[in-house]
Amino acid sequence: MNVRVKAPAKINLSLDVLGKRPDGYHELATVMQSVSLFDTVTVSESEGGKVTVSCDYEGVPCDERNICVKAAKRFFDYCRLNESGVHIRIDKQIPTQAGLAGGSADGAAVIMALNRLFDLRLTAAEMRAIGERVGADVPFCIEGGTKLCTGIGADMKKLPSFNCSDIVICKPSTVSVSTAEAYKKVDALAAHPCYTDEMVKALYSRDMFMITSTIFNDFELALQIPEVNEIKKIMLTQKARGAGMSGSGSAVFGVFTSSSKAEKCFEALKAQYPDTFLCKPVNSGCEIID
Repeated sequence: MNVRVKAPAKINLSLDVLGKRPDGYHELATVMQSVSLFDTVTVSESEGGKVTVSCDYEGVPCDERNICVKAAKRFFDYCRLNESGVHIRIDKQIPTQAGLAGGSADGAAVIMALNRLFDLRLTAAEMRAIGERVGADVPFCIEGGTKLCTGIGADMKKLPSFNCSDIVICKPSTVSVSTAEAYKKVDALAAHPCYTDEMVKALYSRDMFMITSTIFNDFELALQIPEVNEIKKIMLTQKARGAGMSGSGSAVFGVFTSSSKAEKCFEALKAQYPDTFLCKPVNSGCEIID
């Protein structure tokens, strides 16, 4: 039996790093939004009693380092099952090291697929609990939509849906961001008001000017990546209502209220940056296809 799951990427409409916690993690306040750029994850029963992974995307590990292996092991532990032989095939579209939660989305898809494969009928809350043991973004990737995420990013509150016509996402291929170094630079920032509080208010107001003028990311502010600034400049020149970096980078997203303007922006960026995508906001996370 095979179970296929569509695993959407996310962007951060706002991202505030509020400080370091005693446990070594950072306290976050962020608004996450699912988008229609997704990987497809297929999980099937296999011989040998081990969890195996295959993926043709360059740079994705196909061994114990892959988050999907960790997700499967956490699933079996949580459900008190002996580890079973399963094979996980990842058809990747979400670029890696981009701040788009591609790995977390794949891990979330594995949890959802195993729940169906073994007919355990876990609730969404139970699957999120497993996801939290895998990574901070995994619970969001299971549920998706528009959410305020706090704590280490796993505590979620549903927000009004983010309605725009299109989102252009662009990742510069020459930029690699070390998350550890990024947090060091963020820790050195001067204190400032929490933009996420304002983003939440803006989403409730449904005022697109308020929403797009409140896009903010502490990592973008701290890292000051030239390629990110250049991509933002192109997006805004192409009439994006707002633009910002997602996660710890280096993907940049532009928000549009006109599909024709979004398509022109996509074409303008695609020639220079191959990892450019035209997508829309979506109201759900991982979804079983068949």
